[in-house]
Amino acid sequence: MTLLAVEGLVARHGLLPAVREVSLSIAEGEVLALVGANGAGKSTLLRTVAGAHPAAAGRVVLDGEDVTGLPAHQRVARGLALVPEGRRLFPDLTVEENLLVAGGRARPGRWQLSTVLEAFPMLGPLRHRRASTLSGGEQQATAIGRALMTNPRLLLVDEVSLGLAPVAVEGVYASLRRLIADGATVILVEQDLSRALSVAGEVLCLLEGRVVLRSSTSDVTREEVTEAYFGLSHTGGGA
Repeated sequence: MTLLAVEGLVARHGLLPAVREVSLSIAEGEVLALVGANGAGKSTLLRTVAGAHPAAAGRVVLDGEDVTGLPAHQRVARGLALVPEGRRLFPDLTVEENLLVAGGRARPGRWQLSTVLEAFPMLGPLRHRRASTLSGGEQQATAIGRALMTNPRLLLVDEVSLGLAPVAVEGVYASLRRLIADGATVILVEQDLSRALSVAGEVLCLLEGRVVLRSSTSDVTREEVTEAYFGLSHTGGGA
């Protein structure tokens, strides 16, 4: 069943188009990797889907409901949760307090403080530490956990491993794989192609705000994705 459908979505920064008539869909339980060079429109696309950036044209349809005109908090109430680039935690609050802030208006579901700490074992010993004292990987785990506290139907994760040390990336991806194995529906933006292709069932590549490749990860090679990434080939199917 299609959980999210994006239809001809256009988004701009002032007069500059950042997302150009993008269409995509994702079914419940699927994982879609969104890749592309810096400035390709990935973050703007996720923010527009989440309601943090206005759509200039097109539609965002969640479980059959057109949510294009809804503000971000109402999309959260319907099951969309965004983990933004840069994490954006409350630096003076503890890990536990950052999680509980998001849980205050959560949808009914399995995710609460205890289950999030179970999914992200690294956070248990840190629960009373202020967010500003955490490493990048610990902050990213907290940010993903905070999004889970809303009990989302669709988790949007922007720049999963950006700026993280390799050991931190391993920890974050170990927890992501547990979520995915448990049936989570995820769209993730990732610069590391190998990581992206290892967890996703489908990959979508953006170039200058347009979809230039969409394929099952089992049917595409890293070389084909790289060619689309750098604009060397526009083959491989649309959204």
